[in-house]
Amino acid sequence: MDTLAIKQNLQQIQDRINGACALANRKPEEVKLLLATKTVAAEKIQIAIDQGYHLLGENKILEGLDKYEVLKQNDCKWHIIGHAQTNKVKHILKYADVLQSLDRFKLALKLQNRCDFDNRDIDVFIQVNTSYEKSKFGVAPEKAIQLIKDVSELPRLHIKGLMTIGILSSKDDRVRDCFKLLKEIQQEAIALKLPNASFEELSMGMSNDLELAIFEGSTMVRVGTAIFGRRPYPDSYYWNEN
Repeated sequence: MDTLAIKQNLQQIQDRINGACALANRKPEEVKLLLATKTVAAEKIQIAIDQGYHLLGENKILEGLDKYEVLKQNDCKWHIIGHAQTNKVKHILKYADVLQSLDRFKLALKLQNRCDFDNRDIDVFIQVNTSYEKSKFGVAPEKAIQLIKDVSELPRLHIKGLMTIGILSSKDDRVRDCFKLLKEIQQEAIALKLPNASFEELSMGMSNDLELAIFEGSTMVRVGTAIFGRRPYPDSYYWNEN
């Protein structure tokens, strides 16, 4: 895909975000665009960075690290949005600013311990499996609040929000139910007034459902395909690392 195509696609996505915000009576600046850059070459990512987009989301931790080394001269924020294995924690901390896919306390403890070792902190989102699909990662919705409470007690990890992947369905109501559920968990979490935790960010919505997510309160949409084109592998390759 050439430079012009990526620029045009970015503008189309921004227009979609702006249009969705108008319908939802929200301000466009309330919704950030995170570039989902899995399998995207560094030179293509650079095109988007040059257009003013500096939030990058990687699924494969080591792939992201390779691209970080090429692109680190840019002032970008790197998010891990794919499933994180505990044995990759040290690699996450080499470049990631945010881990969006924190979904179990075992991973949180590993991250806390490695942060102690590296003498640094990291921002995290709690990933919730709002669709209850076995093919997707994320803490079960009914267990999300307990995980949030446990993670809030780890001083190196700073909860900044929640993340989910909406169900892939042609029925808008089913997709919106996923996003509504995350919003409900957010409100419940805010009411707890936990130390070391804030919940201003709701990372939900991708290329195919970002309008529905924005209507339900998303503050960050993760878009890759609609900007950089189709990937060579099915999504299951990126989301499932069992």
